[in-house]
Amino acid sequence: MKYLKVIAFTHKQIELKELGKLVICQENLTDKLQQAKTEFGISEIFYLATCNRVEFVMITPQVVDKAFAKKFIEKLDIGLCANYMGVFVDAASIYTDQDALNHLLRTSCSLESLIVGEKEILAQLRKAYEDCREAGLTGDCLRMFMNAVVKTAKEVYTNTNISRNPISVVSLAYRKLKDLKLCTNARILIIGAGETNQNISKYLQKHKFSNFAVFNRTLSKAQKLAADLGGEAFTIDALKNYNKGFDVIITCTSSTDPIITPEIYTSLLNGETTRKTIVDLAIPNDTAPEVLEQFPVNFIEVCSLNEVAKRNLQERYQELTHAEAIIEQNIAEFLTMLKQRRIELAMREVPEKIKEIRNTAINSVFAEELQGMDQQSREVLERVINYMEKKYISVPMVMAKDILINNN
Repeated sequence: MKYLKVIAFTHKQIELKELGKLVICQENLTDKLQQAKTEFGISEIFYLATCNRVEFVMITPQVVDKAFAKKFIEKLDIGLCANYMGVFVDAASIYTDQDALNHLLRTSCSLESLIVGEKEILAQLRKAYEDCREAGLTGDCLRMFMNAVVKTAKEVYTNTNISRNPISVVSLAYRKLKDLKLCTNARILIIGAGETNQNISKYLQKHKFSNFAVFNRTLSKAQKLAADLGGEAFTIDALKNYNKGFDVIITCTSSTDPIITPEIYTSLLNGETTRKTIVDLAIPNDTAPEVLEQFPVNFIEVCSLNEVAKRNLQERYQELTHAEAIIEQNIAEFLTMLKQRRIELAMREVPEKIKEIRNTAINSVFAEELQGMDQQSREVLERVINYMEKKYISVPMVMAKDILINNN
């Protein structure tokens, strides 16, 4: 486990608005991570980006410290200026070995989240890992760690009250939206068809909102969400020509540049002058700052949910002890399993070694004696050797596991 390393940039050290500067465009993600793997001797890696964290989880024998983190981020070439690079590297949290596993488990259980108890982080972690696995960036080690991550998170959510009446960023955003007392026929533009917007759409649909237009870079994804909502589907490029007006914009994309510029916003208003509402759950924000300066807007963003998140932490604080006990137990179990796995890998050579001994005995050491035996005796001896061979292969493995278990 000493090769497990995590470089984490989170809401605890970095303002949410600034975290967006570390987000890597999905189109270039695989290539950038593959180049970093080669450059830094990293055997496995995956990248996690959510509204309150950007993390790199890797398997490498390299010493991972602030100096490494600086070189690593520079290699990713995400356009950070020198000043920001220094600020981000200073704010980075670096975890190794068992601390790295503990961090991943705490993250999956939402103990490190802006909203303690929200379950979205587990799904986000799994998807981040799966995307990198499918891209060929991960292997057997991270597979084992992710199995432990998922198992632990499920136990925490099942056996504690940490997620009772869950309060996620999405549900908090909806509550603020609900406080505005909008009519159920309010015109709602949804920009982005990812998981966050799918989730907030479920809240809206549940509370009888029915007038939707969905915009997404990939039209088929917009069409799928629009079909679920009974709305219309468009590509994001169609925003500049959309002329049906709106009451609410809900946006969450992975774009590194603003989607809602003053020009786009003016066009969407279509001559209307009333105060509109924007729910922007993207990091970085999809809404250009100039829009908020130039127009009357009810603006709901991740940062504005911070105070509610703090109250949420206080309400759930008593459950943290239970969750941490489950995490500690799972770490102990994983360490035992990891030792067993190492034994299994070490024992892979045993069958071949035994076969070599057998062949040497038959073809060299006892070759003359065997030639003097009749056919029936040779067949009996062959069965005896085969039986002993199979038993000898299993004996070292069983003994090693017994020793391991008894020592623990």
